[in-house]
Amino acid sequence: MRTNDRILAAVSLALAVLALSGCNKQTTAATFQLPPPLVTVAVATSRDVPVYLDEIGRNGAFEAVTVTPQVPGRIMERHFQDGAELKKDQLLFTIDPRPYQAALDSAEAQLAQSKAALDLANSQLKMYASIAGTKAVSQLDYETKKNSVEVDQAQVQSAEAAVENAKLNLDYCYIRSPIDGRAGARLVDVGNVVQANATALLSVQHLDPIYADFTITERDLPEVRQEMARGTLKTQVRIPSDPPNTARTGSLTFLDNAVQNGTGTVNLRATVPNPDHHFWPGQFVDVTLVLSTLKNAVLIPNEATELSQQGSFVYVIKLDGTADLRPVILGQRQGDDVVVTSGVAAGEQVVATGQLTVHPGAKVRIDTGAPKGMPPGGSSGSSNGPGGAPSGAPGGQPARPGAASKTGAAGAPSSTSTTEGGKP
Repeated sequence: MRTNDRILAAVSLALAVLALSGCNKQTTAATFQLPPPLVTVAVATSRDVPVYLDEIGRNGAFEAVTVTPQVPGRIMERHFQDGAELKKDQLLFTIDPRPYQAALDSAEAQLAQSKAALDLANSQLKMYASIAGTKAVSQLDYETKKNSVEVDQAQVQSAEAAVENAKLNLDYCYIRSPIDGRAGARLVDVGNVVQANATALLSVQHLDPIYADFTITERDLPEVRQEMARGTLKTQVRIPSDPPNTARTGSLTFLDNAVQNGTGTVNLRATVPNPDHHFWPGQFVDVTLVLSTLKNAVLIPNEATELSQQGSFVYVIKLDGTADLRPVILGQRQGDDVVVTSGVAAGEQVVATGQLTVHPGAKVRIDTGAPKGMPPGGSSGSSNGPGGAPSGAPGGQPARPGAASKTGAAGAPSSTSTTEGGKP
């Protein structure tokens, strides 16, 4: 019996020790708290920004000409290469000139004959005029010679016109570029017979300056007309693959006189300098129509904004280091920033990254030196966990670097991954 009592006492003592140890562990777990989330911040700035309309447009040549022959004939020579830069009056094609040279020679011969007949008629008229007073010739004969002179003069004028027409047709055999521009692919080869005003030979397009045609909605038309009357409108045109800061400035040179029935849009045209032929006819471009300038606008990084069911909001860092959730009204994008028309004042600090771990009214830690491209809370090479805990933490589990930026207030992982900008 004594042995049993001793065993029972030993078991009771062991259970008491185990129960006391469990209470200490629960007390330790209950007092553990996650450190404040690590975030990066940006200061709201104030500056003048443009008010603009973003549209999609298409380039068009400043001048476009389809070269066609003005006389029929066989193409004898080609004097350019496809895609060449052409100057005005540069020779392009030669049509067989021999028939037209023969026609010119015939017209010149007819002119010489008419001039000879006129000279004879003038001589006869002078002779008749000298003896008209002696009654040697009748008045009828005199008037007949006078009429012959007038007829011969008309024939000379007709022959001169025929010569000019023959020269013009001969000149049309040498087809020249009507404008400065770039040649397209030739449409006929040497040896083909072409017809006057019917056969297309070549397309030439003038590329500097160049047009950018685009549309705006009828809702924006009153404001565009108002700013156009003030002379403040300007356009910025770029190819979609170009960086935004490389847009080229042009001038608005055309506003259509009617709204399109099917689309409710109005056609506009900007003229843009293009000395290096950066833009090409038919190419789609991004057109920014700058209407006016907004003075002292408040701007914050676009990545600082979040969206909820109630609208856009940002977290503003208060003086006591806590995060204040502010509903905001956003304006237009300005590069990487966005205009805030209501909700944030210039000089206030807003959370730029790490918003997913922030709770309204909770304290945050501001990261002032996180490497670019790494999430707030540390890097993969860090040896310390959140709050400076060493990686070899009790329990044999290494602390994860940056765990504070990936975990919610209750320690549960976030359902969406985040990038540097804090965006899902």
